[in-house]
Amino acid sequence: MRNIIPLVALAVLAGCVAKPVAPRPVAAPVVRPAVVPRPVPVASADWRDWAVTPGDWAYRQDQGGSTALFGTTGGNALLTLRCDSASATLYLSRQGSVVTPLTVRTSSVARSVPVQPTSPGPVGAPSYVATRLTARDPLLDAMVFSRGRFIVEQAGTTTLVVPAWAEIARVTEDCRR
Repeated sequence: MRNIIPLVALAVLAGCVAKPVAPRPVAAPVVRPAVVPRPVPVASADWRDWAVTPGDWAYRQDQGGSTALFGTTGGNALLTLRCDSASATLYLSRQGSVVTPLTVRTSSVARSVPVQPTSPGPVGAPSYVATRLTARDPLLDAMVFSRGRFIVEQAGTTTLVVPAWAEIARVTEDCRR
C-alpha cells in the first residue's frame, strides 16, 4: 500500500494542474497601401485643353477709343487690345520685349503677325510689343468667336491661354463704327 499512496498522490496532483489556456491569436499585421505620388499632369497636345492663364479681361473707354486689358487684378496687363477710333486701327500688345512674331491660334484660325516695340512707358513700367490690325481684320472675329479661348504664342516667352470674353468684341466693335 505504501507504493500505492505515492501513485494516488501523483494522480491527485495531476488532476490539480490547470488546463492549458489556448494562446491568443496573433493579430494580422495591418497592411497600408503605399503612398503613391500623384503624377504630374502632362500638357495635352491640344491647346484647347490647356488651363487658362490666370487673369481677367477689363474694358476701358477714353476719348481716343477703347481698350481691353487681360491680366491679374492689381498687376500689369499681359495682353491688350486697343482701338484708335480716329484711324479705325486696333493694336494687339503683349507684355515683353521679344521682337519675334506673335502667333494667335483660335478654334478656326492660326496666324502669325509681326510685332514692334511700343513707346517706353514711365521708368520701371513693363515693356510691350504690338502689332497693328485694321478694324475689319478677320483675326479679330476669330478671336471673338473662338470656342472659349485662344492662345498667343511667341518664341522666347510663355504662351498665353486667354479666355475669349466679350471685352474683345466690344473693343473691336468700337473701332468698326
